[in-house]
Amino acid sequence: MTALIATDLDRTMIYSRAAMELAVTESDVASAAGDENLLCVEVYDGKPLSYVTSAAEAMLRRLTASAVVVPTTTRTVAQFERIDLPGAPWRYAITTNGANILVDGVPDAGWRSGVDIAIADGGASLVEVGAELSRRIDDSWVRSSRVADELFSYLVVDLDAMPAGFVEEWNDWCGERGWGASRQGRKIYTMPDAVCKSRAVAEVRSRLVDDGVLAPEAPLLAAGDGALDANMLSAADAAIRPRHGELETIDWQHPTLSVTGSSGIAAGEEILRWFADRVGRGAGTTAAGALL
Repeated sequence: MTALIATDLDRTMIYSRAAMELAVTESDVASAAGDENLLCVEVYDGKPLSYVTSAAEAMLRRLTASAVVVPTTTRTVAQFERIDLPGAPWRYAITTNGANILVDGVPDAGWRSGVDIAIADGGASLVEVGAELSRRIDDSWVRSSRVADELFSYLVVDLDAMPAGFVEEWNDWCGERGWGASRQGRKIYTMPDAVCKSRAVAEVRSRLVDDGVLAPEAPLLAAGDGALDANMLSAADAAIRPRHGELETIDWQHPTLSVTGSSGIAAGEEILRWFADRVGRGAGTTAAGALL
């Protein structure tokens, strides 16, 4: 295989109806227009929830034939299993922001055990963090509060009613205790530092090289739109983010980062074209794996 591709899913590869409307130009809107151009890849409670365009479906299937694609998501295992992503089945997938590595669809117990130990050694407990969070929020702006896989929590909030500076102040408190906070759309995540996509991607890469599936010099390419993707994007030989999302809001940049020209679901197609172009150059890499 010519490359390892680690890609976030929501608002990077797959899009809800609301996320499609992140498109900011007429050409972006036109690209996503019409249900005949859309493929539903997730149904929840009997209702279609997430989509890719028909062009993205075809590109993703072709990409999996020439590169190792690893879906890399903050979704829990159960939430990931709802998605019928083109190109499956996946030898490896990463869920729960890196806390779980799925091998042929089955969580790797050894990897998860190591993450749990790292969290316990790294700072405050989920109970302590949850108790402090409860003291800082109320029903006037928090629509729901959830704990994911006994690892981290997230809030669904009314952005207009949320107190100014809440995320920044909460992140400051968390940062002194081995945790961090970030916002993705209407969700605010509170995540232990030990739960990290880039560490899980590095582990998968090591296994693929050891198994002879991936050459040691093969480049790592990555895509994502949120703050929880930043470490994965920074660790890649080359990375891309869409022109929407949390990283766009803060104008996050990196020397090896590209940014799409389009936003919304059209950016998903652009990211896949970007991947395909670099996989097509697969032989043109340096010994360190950097793309020429």
